[in-house]
Amino acid sequence: MQASLRCLALALLVTACAPSAPPASGGAPGAGANLSAAQRAAIGRKIWQNESGGKVDGLTHWNVGEEFPSLGIGHFIWYPAGFNGRWFETWPAFVRFATQRGADVPAVGRKPDCPWSSRDAFYRDFKGAELSGLRKWLAANVTLQTDFIISRSRGALSKVLAAAPAGDRARVKANYRKVSTTSNGTYALIDYVNFKGDGTNASERYNGQGWGLLQVLQEMRDVPSGQAAAREFAASAKRRLDLRIKNSPPARGESRWRAGWHNRCDTYARPL
Repeated sequence: MQASLRCLALALLVTACAPSAPPASGGAPGAGANLSAAQRAAIGRKIWQNESGGKVDGLTHWNVGEEFPSLGIGHFIWYPAGFNGRWFETWPAFVRFATQRGADVPAVGRKPDCPWSSRDAFYRDFKGAELSGLRKWLAANVTLQTDFIISRSRGALSKVLAAAPAGDRARVKANYRKVSTTSNGTYALIDYVNFKGDGTNASERYNGQGWGLLQVLQEMRDVPSGQAAAREFAASAKRRLDLRIKNSPPARGESRWRAGWHNRCDTYARPL
C-alpha cells in the first residue's frame, strides 16, 4: 500500500502541474478529473482506511448515537423508513450511480429504505445472509465506490461557488486551486466532500454554522499554494469541526468524535 501511495503522490503532482482538464459544469474543474485507475484505487484504499481501518466488517456499520447505518468504504448514509435526517442520504445516491454503471447491487441494498429500524436490530443480523452478502459485494466493488466518491467531489466545486456569497467566490475558488496543486491536497478535496459534505445543504448546519467544503474554504487563512495550502486546509477543517461540536445538541455527544475527526484531517497535511 505504501508503494501505491508513493506512486499516487508522484502521479497526482504531475497531474496538478499539467494543463487543466475541461471545466466541469459552471466552468469550475473539480479535483480528480485526470486520475488514473491506480491513483483512484489508492485513494479508495485511503478512504476505506479513514472510515473503518480498511476492515471488511466496517463496510456495514452503525455508529452509537446515530439513527442510521453507514455502508461501504465511504460510510454512505442510509435512512430507515420514517426517519428524515438532516444529512444528505448518500447510500441511495450510490445505488443509483452503481445501477447506471451496470452493477448488480444486492437486493437488500436496493430497497428504498434501510430495513433495519435500530442499531440493535442491525447488529443482531450482522452475521446474517443479507449483511454478510452486502459486505462481500462491497469488498469486491471498491473501485465503483471510489468512482462515486470522486464524482461527488468533482461536482462539488460548482455547487460551492454557486452557494458562496458573491464577495467570497474568488477567494473560495483560489483556495480550492491552491489546495489542489499537491497530491495530498487533491486527496483532501476528494475525501472531505465524502466525509462532511460540500457545505451547501442548509439542513447540515448547527446554529446556522456549517462545516462542509464551502465553510472550510471560506475559513482558510491566506497562504501560498502547495503544501502550505494543504496544511491550512487541514487546520481550517479542524476549526470548522470544532465549531460543529461546540454547536451540536448535547444529546448527540459529538465531542467523542473529535480525536478521530482531527486525525483524519491531519492526513490532509502530510504528503501521501
